[in-house]
Amino acid sequence: MADKDTVTKDYMSDNATFADLFNFYIYGGHEVIVPEQLKPLDTTEIALPYSNEHLMAIQKLRDVMKLYAAMSDDKATYLLLGVENQSELHYAMPIKNGLYDMIEYTKQVEFTARQHRKNKDRPETNAEFLSGFYQTDRLHPVITLVVYFGADEWNAPRSIHEMLYTDDAAILRFVPDYKINLVAPAEIDDEHFEQFHTELRELLKFIKYSKDKERLDDVIHSDDTFKHISRKTADVINIVTGSELHYETGKDEVDMCKAIEDMRNDSIAIGEARGEAKGFLEAMISLVKDGILTVADAAKRANMTVSEFEEKTGLKA
Repeated sequence: MADKDTVTKDYMSDNATFADLFNFYIYGGHEVIVPEQLKPLDTTEIALPYSNEHLMAIQKLRDVMKLYAAMSDDKATYLLLGVENQSELHYAMPIKNGLYDMIEYTKQVEFTARQHRKNKDRPETNAEFLSGFYQTDRLHPVITLVVYFGADEWNAPRSIHEMLYTDDAAILRFVPDYKINLVAPAEIDDEHFEQFHTELRELLKFIKYSKDKERLDDVIHSDDTFKHISRKTADVINIVTGSELHYETGKDEVDMCKAIEDMRNDSIAIGEARGEAKGFLEAMISLVKDGILTVADAAKRANMTVSEFEEKTGLKA
């Protein structure tokens, strides 16, 4: 089966799904960010370690990174948007994302300085000359979203301040904080799922109730959209929740209601078969103990070798 990180990264790389996520988080579901205006960016980040022990820069890889570029009223809007997918809790997420975002801002500053040199712009002050970043220069916002593909509450730190040994307010006033932007299914109210416009809605909703079988059953059977889920979304649901659902191959759509019913019927059939086998074996044991059958006879009836029967029952020939 495919790796959770691989399938979630591929799923969130889709422009429509990516835009849907940010429209939900930033704009309350209003479709402001248009999928066609998203461009994929290199996810490789270079971190320079401040240590003599390291002679080389450390390469970091983001999960998904895109540039949003839009024009309105003759004004260009650029956003650098990143998604970090988490199938497990990450207790240092504020540091991880903070580093990524600062690297992105650093790259913008360096790019701006190169453009000034390329255009032979003359700095007006010594400060502009030293930094390469002029007083009128500005940066494009960088927003990173963490998507937690787990059903549990996110009980890991959400800010750098939560990770510090001190909670002294006097000290924390002087320690810059960084807070993560988090989308966790368990924290989404049911009515807010309607703010999604792609199957990200069904995916996150299924995850939210994946550990509550009765509630999940109610949700699935009361929502007709679960009867027509794309194979791609169904596969992600199956992998991240470990549901072990079975559905027909070669079809683009999956009926999740039927897939769950088939899974339950299979489980019942397996349970019944195991129960029958257990009951038959117990009967053979009883007959051997009563002296009606020998171990060899009982093993033959149970379709086992004598040694297998002895190991399974603890009886000796």
